[in-house]
Parts: sequence; structure tokens; C-alpha cells
Amino acid sequence: MTSRQALAFIRKHGVVLEAAQGPAPSLAEVIAGEPIRGSWWSHPKSREIFAVTRAIRDRDDVLVCRLIKGQVTFVHRRLWPALVRLAGQLPSDRLSRVREVHTSSGRHVIKEVPFPDWVPSSVRAAARSLSEDAALAELVAWI
Repeated sequence: MTSRQALAFIRKHGVVLEAAQGPAPSLAEVIAGEPIRGSWWSHPKSREIFAVTRAIRDRDDVLVCRLIKGQVTFVHRRLWPALVRLAGQLPSDRLSRVREVHTSSGRHVIKEVPFPDWVPSSVRAAARSLSEDAALAELVAWI
């Protein structure tokens, strides 16, 4: 699977888990083409899973957060207004943007941008014009 195909998958589903099991599809399992038992790192397609998930993590139109059960979750930009509209009903730490940063020493460090600091003004405006019922209809399966 290419990163372009992965983005289309995320756009279609709106909310996708990176690798965990849960109420949303798992991108790692879609890439693998089968359910993954244990860690995806031991799967024959682990290099492809790593490359594609990291390409998705770098996109500006995909929120990387821990929305579902504290697991790494991808939320496509089309659902951000609904997420912002319902933010008061969700733990704020689940809405922080998660970024993996490479330090000068070569280490990888997870940095979080708290909600609502990452939210663009256009998304805030769209959220204000969205009813709570409409937002719930878009996200009810995942929250």
C-alpha cells in the first residue's frame, strides 16, 4: 500500500487506528492484508507498515492523536469540525496532536500539542456552525 492509498483509506473511514484493535479499522492490518497477532513489528510487512504510517503521521490533513482508548488514532481533516464541536465531551488529552520529533542526537521523542492549540481558525469556524447532533452523527462510532 502506498501512502496515497493509505490517505484515501483514512479519508473514506474518517477515523482509523494506526495499529491497535478497536471500533475503527487498523491501518497496519490493512497494509498487512490480514489480522496481526502480537506486534506489527514482527510481521513480514513491518517495513511497509512503518513507512506508510510514518508518511501519514507527517501529513497536515491527518490529526494524529490518542482518541480511541488512548491508542494512536488518525482523524482525517474532514472530521475535525465535528471533533472540535464535541471536544467538551471528550478528555482533552485524547485530542492533543501527537508528533514524533527527531532530536539532534538521533533519538525520537514524542511531542504533544494540546487541544485546541493545533486547531486552525477555519476548523473552529466550521465547528461553530455545526450542530451537536450533526457532530455526534459523524463521530458516534468512535467516541
